[in-house]
Amino acid sequence: MPSNSEYAIDVQNVSKIYRLYDKPIDRLKESLSPTHKNYHKDFFALNDISFQVKKGETVGIIGTNGSGKSTILKIITGVLTPTSGQVQVEGVISALLELGAGFNMDYTGIENIYMNGTMMGFSRKEMEAKLEDILEFADIGDFVYQPVKTYSSGMFVRLAFALAINVEPEILIVDEALSVGDVFFQSKCYRRMEEIRRNGTTILMVTHDMGSVIKYCDRVVLLNKGHFVAEGAPGKMVDLYKKILANQMDSLQEALDEMNDFSGGMLEAGENGGNGTGSRSGSGRKKTAGAEKGSGDNTRADRERNTKTDGISSGTGEESRDGSGSVSRNPAALQKRPHLMKDKLTINPSRTEYGDGRAEIYDLGLFDEHGNLTNLLLKGEYFTIKEKIRFHAPVQAPIFTYTIKDRKGTDLTGTNTMFEGADIRPVKAGDEYEVSFRQKMTLQGGEYLLSMSCTGFELGEHTVYHRLYDIASITVISNKNTVGVYDMESEVEAQRLEKCE
Repeated sequence: MPSNSEYAIDVQNVSKIYRLYDKPIDRLKESLSPTHKNYHKDFFALNDISFQVKKGETVGIIGTNGSGKSTILKIITGVLTPTSGQVQVEGVISALLELGAGFNMDYTGIENIYMNGTMMGFSRKEMEAKLEDILEFADIGDFVYQPVKTYSSGMFVRLAFALAINVEPEILIVDEALSVGDVFFQSKCYRRMEEIRRNGTTILMVTHDMGSVIKYCDRVVLLNKGHFVAEGAPGKMVDLYKKILANQMDSLQEALDEMNDFSGGMLEAGENGGNGTGSRSGSGRKKTAGAEKGSGDNTRADRERNTKTDGISSGTGEESRDGSGSVSRNPAALQKRPHLMKDKLTINPSRTEYGDGRAEIYDLGLFDEHGNLTNLLLKGEYFTIKEKIRFHAPVQAPIFTYTIKDRKGTDLTGTNTMFEGADIRPVKAGDEYEVSFRQKMTLQGGEYLLSMSCTGFELGEHTVYHRLYDIASITVISNKNTVGVYDMESEVEAQRLEKCE
């Protein structure tokens, strides 16, 4: 790539293929075969990937696990060699892939700093000039003079990160490295990232934190199962990523087709929405907020009655239990199975459900402000929780509920039809209801769990007809988090007061 190129990184038609053997001996058989018989299967970790990163640009790479995100970073940094295609890089790279991978455990921290600096192409004199900043950032005190093998895991990653981010790279490559250390160190890392970003460093980052993607990236590349899907503005790419997470491939294809129409047909999507050659949709930053997870409306007594099951019944009769808690599916019945909202959501496979069986929550949905079924919600936008209930016996006054909890199991919020004054009349066997709860997402960005139930009061006793505990996850994407678990949505006004003479 010529020195005056506007691109810091140019990835052209890169593929990475691994050979998979059923048995170790097959590798030897293949190497000795006089007829060159193949005993392996080709696995495409990357399949014809192309994109470019301009100098001074911050680009994110997102996708589900196994999409090839880390593989492409390792190829760009030279850790891996592509099977085909080429990568051209212009500038000094500092990579935060596997922190401390180049450290010698018998050397002291200081010795490792100089050794890694030499590997990056810096002289000892240049590293001496950077040493004070590195040590101040790492903040591990006199341990820097001790062998690295005596460090705690926290001290180790602090030193490795401090070294990688304080060598003033022209290109910084980050693979989930901003999640290291405690919350205070993470805060310092993000501030440093923002500082070098403002100074014009080219940044290529991989992360599952959609809030960071939206906040820091000028442009985002979306991968799926080793294929290029699309690239463009962060907000749009996160929306497409949400469709992949929810397995909404038809909806993803529709969105890609719309992008094709807008861009003159330059973007093509392959099988499962994942084998595309990308249109360059440019840069730009879109600030959005995020989705959450919640769970739990049960009392201590309810929890003591919990019985583990393997899932919410579809109520269609295609599932049968064998007594061990597993579910066998009837293929013929599956063909007749109606489309359910929960099929497009990430449902907890280890959920718990219980109740006396007079009611059955046979379907549920999470809808964002635009009516999309998704587990990812944006902070600050309205969303809707829906549940469909079928009654197998008469119930005098059913109550429908939902609760959202954090990962530690703390109740954060929730409500029910009784609290909201939406009383349900007596129901009879065979009746079906759909209940919707619409509210604004004010929880902070993060991961939550959702529970829902159909309960009631009979002779003064609380009765559970059907409860789904931790049934679904909710991921809240936020561009601005405040203190605590939810946002008060404060309106701030500040003015300078004139001094009285």
